[in-house]
Amino acid sequence: MNTPWRYLILVLAVVFGLHFVLTVSHEAYGNATSISRLLGTSKKPPANQSNAVPEQYHWPDNSTFMLDRRANATIVILARNGDLPGVMKSLKQVEDRFNKRFRYPYVFLNEEQFTDHFKERVIELTDATVEFGLIPSDHWYQPNWIDEEKATASREEMIKNNVIYGGTYRNMCRFNSGFFFRHELLAKYKYYWRVEPDVTFFCDLDFDPFLFMQDNDKVYGFTISLPEYGETIETLWETVREFMAQNPDMIASDNAMGFLSDDGGLSYNRCHFWSNFEIGDLDFWRSEPYMKFFEHLDKAGGFYYERWGDAPVHSIGAALLAPKEKLHFFREIGYRHEPFQHCPMNEMHRRGKCWCDPEQDNFDYHWYSCMPKYDRLFE
Repeated sequence: MNTPWRYLILVLAVVFGLHFVLTVSHEAYGNATSISRLLGTSKKPPANQSNAVPEQYHWPDNSTFMLDRRANATIVILARNGDLPGVMKSLKQVEDRFNKRFRYPYVFLNEEQFTDHFKERVIELTDATVEFGLIPSDHWYQPNWIDEEKATASREEMIKNNVIYGGTYRNMCRFNSGFFFRHELLAKYKYYWRVEPDVTFFCDLDFDPFLFMQDNDKVYGFTISLPEYGETIETLWETVREFMAQNPDMIASDNAMGFLSDDGGLSYNRCHFWSNFEIGDLDFWRSEPYMKFFEHLDKAGGFYYERWGDAPVHSIGAALLAPKEKLHFFREIGYRHEPFQHCPMNEMHRRGKCWCDPEQDNFDYHWYSCMPKYDRLFE
């Protein structure tokens, strides 16, 4: 190859690399330069939307059915006292879009005691029952068997290399991966909806997603899927493969491996369900297969020696340990966590009175989304 061509290829590689980084890290740039925005088009969802919530679960505004039939469920919010503004934003939207009608209880969790001010502001926003819980220290903090020198070196290296969240979130990721469902305030519940501070819900919900999960034997529901940052999970799949080899009887026969891997499980394509939104079955996380799965990962130390997130851990666990039919994409729930969002389309958009624009800002079939891989599971 002659020298001019080499320079051209090098320049193109740099340009595309910068475009990728800016698209992921800067919302405005990503929106402005997306293919759908530039071409004035957006990829439509598959014609077959059979996984939509069936009509019998939708109820008119004057219905009082929720007083007669409810799931054993709660809305879970992990937050600190300093997150109060973002918590109030999220809680107000959950109430206005859904929970004023259904009045499911809330559980707030924190590694420190919530202040009276935090509690008062939260309770003012809902008529539902609210409980505030303290996370046990052994569920939150780094265990003493972790090699701190090795963990510190890992954090410093990630910070040096500008890996996103490279120096933070490890306790939270481990807690959400293997401990939140063990908290005493959640012991009485079967289902949960995870809500984070400072998120947006775009659409009115005229159905109960908990009842849908219960009646259809679903274990995990999501709205957004995308690849994880490879630098944070360098040995995760190797550790998962070890677990699969040691516990073949725990891997579901009709699993969602096709979502996780493009080569039959030899490698991980990094796709995961974005766990800042999830509606799930707490008993699935409490089950022997998932508990053994989490313990295997935990012993490897990757939550601290790398930065294994709860999103890929939950996603891999659900995709391998449950049949794929037990997973569900909630197309009807319009949702945003910066910098990505899911916006319902067509009749779902009209029915939900959604205020997002599905033609201009919908991550479902953005080039970086993993939704096409999920769709192919059911073709």
